[in-house]
Amino acid sequence: MAEDADLAEVVARLEALRAEIARHDRLYYVEARPEIEDVAYDKLWLELEALERAHPQLVTPTSPTQRVSGEPLTGFAKVRHELPMRSLDKTYDRADLVQFDTFLRQQLPLEAWEYVVEPKVDGLSLSLRYEHGQLVRAATRGNGEVGDDITANVRTIRSVPLSIPTEAACVEVRGEIFMTRAGFAALNRAEEEAGHEPFANPRNAAAGSIKLLDPREVAKRPLDAVFYASGRLEGIDFATHTEMMATFARWGLKPQPWSRLCRTMAEVMAALDELEGKRHAFPFEMDGAVIKVNERALYEQLGSTAHAPRSARAYKYAPESAQTRLRGITVQVGRTGVLTPVAELEPVFLAGSEIARATLHNGDYVAGKDIRVGDMVVISKHGDVIPAVDEVVAEKRPEGTVPFTMPTTCPACGGEAVRLPGEVALRCVNPACPAQRVGHLQLFVSRNALDISAVGERLAEALVQSGAVSRPLDLYGLSADWLAGLRLVGEDGQERRFGRRASEVVKALERARTLPLHRWLFALGIPGIGVTAARVMAGLFARASEMVSKAGAAKLEAIAGFYALVEQKTEGELERLRLAAAIAARVEALKPLGILLRDDPARTIRDRYLLTVKPEMVRALQGFLASDYARDFFARLAELGIDPVAEAPECAAGSALAGLSFVITGTLSQPREAFEQLIRSQGGTVQGSVSKKTSYLVVGENPGGSKWTKAQALGTRQLREAELMALVAEKAGAEEAE
Repeated sequence: MAEDADLAEVVARLEALRAEIARHDRLYYVEARPEIEDVAYDKLWLELEALERAHPQLVTPTSPTQRVSGEPLTGFAKVRHELPMRSLDKTYDRADLVQFDTFLRQQLPLEAWEYVVEPKVDGLSLSLRYEHGQLVRAATRGNGEVGDDITANVRTIRSVPLSIPTEAACVEVRGEIFMTRAGFAALNRAEEEAGHEPFANPRNAAAGSIKLLDPREVAKRPLDAVFYASGRLEGIDFATHTEMMATFARWGLKPQPWSRLCRTMAEVMAALDELEGKRHAFPFEMDGAVIKVNERALYEQLGSTAHAPRSARAYKYAPESAQTRLRGITVQVGRTGVLTPVAELEPVFLAGSEIARATLHNGDYVAGKDIRVGDMVVISKHGDVIPAVDEVVAEKRPEGTVPFTMPTTCPACGGEAVRLPGEVALRCVNPACPAQRVGHLQLFVSRNALDISAVGERLAEALVQSGAVSRPLDLYGLSADWLAGLRLVGEDGQERRFGRRASEVVKALERARTLPLHRWLFALGIPGIGVTAARVMAGLFARASEMVSKAGAAKLEAIAGFYALVEQKTEGELERLRLAAAIAARVEALKPLGILLRDDPARTIRDRYLLTVKPEMVRALQGFLASDYARDFFARLAELGIDPVAEAPECAAGSALAGLSFVITGTLSQPREAFEQLIRSQGGTVQGSVSKKTSYLVVGENPGGSKWTKAQALGTRQLREAELMALVAEKAGAEEAE
């Protein structure tokens, strides 16, 4: 009986903690009026985590701790909407709105109604289904009839409640996933600094983020959601749109931040003017307004066309742009070393603010549009937040202008600026470049490196700005108490202490001490050495060392030079990195001699090394190891007592797929990682995108359009899952028969 009483107390405390945390989440993420400091919130969260760890049988899907859970998805299931998710008819002409009103009054001559005017959020349409108050499904609009099940990803959005206070059998809430302007700007900075093309606008960024297959990655994107409509309702109804919105707000579903109730079209026009004056004050991009009938009982009477309901219209504002003179072009160095040209402009007022600078993205962008200093240019705000130069007004070009060329050295440190394979931008490859400190720290703690998820962008910036961290290993000198008290600036501009996650950082750093060598090699951030190359290089060192100790002298004679390098005595596995360039050179020298002995157990390892580690990667590693930065890094590791161990590659004895490269797209019968491991275990390589060097595209259900299209254009051979398995069996059989 005493145990039952104790358990009842635990259950009661869990329910109280979850309710209290959910209330504070709503105050912070939905209503923007937090009541408590981060430290107090952290205590509630840590207590909840501790209780759930002690009583895992009491963990519920709607607990705040379960927003990000489960393994990465292999694809998205399809969802058929019970009520179609239609779009709205749109217009840029206010005369069309008058005709809209006239049409409605002709259809309903005996009725009276009001209009509601709300902002038109430019995001990704979303449907949430709650059953008896519990979130059971989230879906995209898709084609209006069928969408994608994105429940796992939507659960990571903190402004989406996992439960609402209603016992209604079904409440389908519809709205929009969006990305804030500030979040979009930060994401695009990160994309450009990684050498990638930036997103064109916040809507594309939001759509791309919500369709990522790993909810943990989605949780890192600055996504939000707002709600303004309903689908199926069972056990509840609303007389008016305004009543429904008030109920949504009480439930913790974020409503539109602005709305006006209008009795006449004259009032509607005044509301449109008022809203246009506020369009740049909202945290999200909006390009117009939605005018809808308030009385919901009239919706069925008015009906709909094949594409849109007749009870509402979207009015879009004219896009904004301006012309100004380009005074100069400066080059900035991003946190990952990417060099970005920036237009210095004659100040011009645009979209609510004065613009004096605008991004030019990269050297190819400038050359492609032939943008020159002195030109008259057209600028706009991409996503109403990032000023960009769209085009040159050719007829206004002054005489004597000259084409712009990107520098060959880094403006921040004078180091060499190079273009890495597959990138569109120039990059500074000096590991000690002061402009890259935040970027190096973010890579160091990323999932494929040391996996310290509690260190996000804001914390990384604060650590570098405080002077406490100038190089990543400085993290090991920080205490949990110091970290907890560090002040961070949020999106709202308010300062808050880092608080509850400080202990997570310290614990993760301790766990990282025993991570394998390939994780530490990737964490170094050597340009061109990604996750796969780091794993292969580290594995090569491990297997070569193993073979030196196990193989006889006669068998090693032909490749003595190769193994002799690895036999050199070192004080730790990391020291073997210093030999990488010489090892690579020796392997390259052996290749034309045909030294791939049939009974050589290292054959698959060398084959895979030659296929995966390209010469430019070896040169990058060579350059890094010769730097003062590398010497300091290894010395600091030794002081900390960290000596990562190189793991032998996950490789079977077979090399059936040696020399072949694969790209995988679509949903397969097992997680994609299983097929990647199969390919690698047979000596093949897995690429992220299709290129001329791709041997096969493995195609599952719902394949990615870009990969499939490029494979078609290049004539890349395609395999279904069964055909891949048959190829492995065929190649392995042929190898055994030799």
